[in-house]
Order: sequence, then structure tokens, then C-alpha cells
Amino acid sequence: MSTPASSSTIGPRGGALATASSERPRRSAATWLAILFFAGALLFGGIALALGDVFYLRLATEALIFGGLALSVDLLLGRVGLLPLGQALFFGLGAYVSALVLKNWSDSFWLALGVTLAFSAVAGLIGGLIAIRAKGVYFALISFGLAQVLSKVVYNTRELGASDGIIGVPSANIMWGVNSATPSGFFLVVLAFIGALYLVLRYLMDTPVGRQLDAIRTNEHRVSFLGEDPWRYKLGAFVAAACIAGCSGALYPMLRGFVSPELMFFQVSGNAVINVIVGGTGTLIGPLYGSAILTGLRSVVGSFTTHHHIVIGVLFVLVVILMPRGLIGYATPALQRWLDARRNQKENR
Repeated sequence: MSTPASSSTIGPRGGALATASSERPRRSAATWLAILFFAGALLFGGIALALGDVFYLRLATEALIFGGLALSVDLLLGRVGLLPLGQALFFGLGAYVSALVLKNWSDSFWLALGVTLAFSAVAGLIGGLIAIRAKGVYFALISFGLAQVLSKVVYNTRELGASDGIIGVPSANIMWGVNSATPSGFFLVVLAFIGALYLVLRYLMDTPVGRQLDAIRTNEHRVSFLGEDPWRYKLGAFVAAACIAGCSGALYPMLRGFVSPELMFFQVSGNAVINVIVGGTGTLIGPLYGSAILTGLRSVVGSFTTHHHIVIGVLFVLVVILMPRGLIGYATPALQRWLDARRNQKENR
């Protein structure tokens, strides 16, 4: 008689506790990998500053900016199961809006970021209403087509600089005398911004909303049978990804002082997808690792040959074949086993 009672007592509560205990180690490994990334970025920035090497500081800043774009791709691809081949649309849109605000309105960093966020949200809502009605390859093609249309419009609009883009974008005034023209200060600002994006996304994925997105990726029809509306969650994720990509793009003209229609081309979207797959789809921290590794690799290989795309392509093929879960996708279980073994050793003492 006591056995059924004990099993019924363990039922839902025990299942929840078991789930929590199984998720806790996974979060622990992800936390250490995130700490390693941001601590490594700070160390890299400190070394570059000590050596007085502005080039590598700006290169690291650019890697973080494109890491923000990769985060937006991972939100759709890794969490919702939607492959966005036109995410550069929102990245380029954010860059152009930011450049226009800084050049024609105000040099305020926060104003440029706020206006970009508003434009990105509206563009994401319009694009989402069009794109998420399709699934699979059709969604990918529609997102690609939307980016192509907007890039061609910008490319042929003389008021936006046409093929030359917008040049001479002034530096953005951030706070306390720090502006985007200060390599070390802007690097820290961008690092804090990307860190905040990562933390918000990670928190979101641990909420019921995040679990609904995971459920939609696994089986959208079952979510519908349970009484939830997948379309609403997918639209919300699309708008959130657009805002992340747009705000990341807003940082680009602050760093480089110009924008061009090339920021909306397929190559930018393709590179973001490659960053996500190489780093680890669905891991959130993986895209940041992928962006840092591939941006650095392009710079190093590009200093020796103009055919650096071949090296990136070969690396991508090798990762897809040998490590389909990406670098962080394989590093997380290995790190978790080490953490578990170390924890067991402490408990056995």
C-alpha cells in the first residue's frame, strides 16, 4: 500500500525535481562557456590595448557586432526551426537607420539605438506577417527574397548614396565623454551590449515562452493540438530576431563610419548562418564563438591570400560532416562530464 502512495507522491513533483536537476548541470556548463567567452574577450581587449593595437580592437568589436546578428539567426534557427536566409535585411536596415540619425539628426548613441529598435520592430512585424506563413525551404526563400528586394531598393536610391552607401558618419556620443571613436571604450560598450543580449535570450529560453518555441521546433502540430497558437509565438520570435539584428547593425556605422548596400546582401546572411552552425545551433553562446573564430580566421587568412572564402568553406564542410552539432554543441557535454566528475569527487571525499 505504501508503494503506490510513495510513487504518486513522487509523480508530478518528483518529475519536476528530476527535470530541474537534469537541467541544472546543463546550465552550469553553458554558464562556464559563456564566462570563458566574455572573460577571453576582455583579456583580448586588454592585451590589444596594452600593445596599442587599434586594428585588433576594432576587429574584435566587429566580431562582436556580427555575433549579435548570429544570435538573431540562432533564435530562429536553433529555437524555432526557421532558417532565415535574409537576416541581413534587418542588420543592414539598422545600420542605415543609425547612420541617418547620427549624420542628420543627433550624435546620441542612445537615440540612434532607440530609433533603430523602433524601425526594426516595425520591419520585423511586416516581414514576419509575410514570411512565417511559409515553412521549411519556402520560409528560407521568402526571407531571402525580402532581403534581395530591400537591398536592390537601397542600391538604387540616390538619397541613400546608391551603390556608394552613406559615408562620413560621425562618431556616436555614448556617455561621460566616451564615444565610438574611442576603440577601447567602444569595444567595452559593444561587449556589454552583446552580453546583455545573450543574458536576455538565455533568460527567455528558460521561461514558458522559450519552452513553447522549443516545442514548436520539435512538433508544431502537437502544439496546436494542445490549444496553443504556434503562429503567434513564431511571429514574436521573428520580431525579436529582427530587433536583435537591427540593433547589432546600428553599431556598425559607429565603428566603421560608413554603411553600404552590401550589408544587406546574401553574403552577410550566409556568414551569419555559418557562424551559427560552426559555433553550435541552439546553444546561444555558440554563435558568438563562431563569429569570433571565423572573423579572426578571415582576417588572418585574408592577409595571406584573397581566396580566404575557400578556407572558410572547407572549415564549414568539415564541421557539418564531423561535428554537426557545432563546436560548442560538442564542448558542452565534454565540459559537463568533467564538471560532474569533479563534483562526484568532492562528494565522495
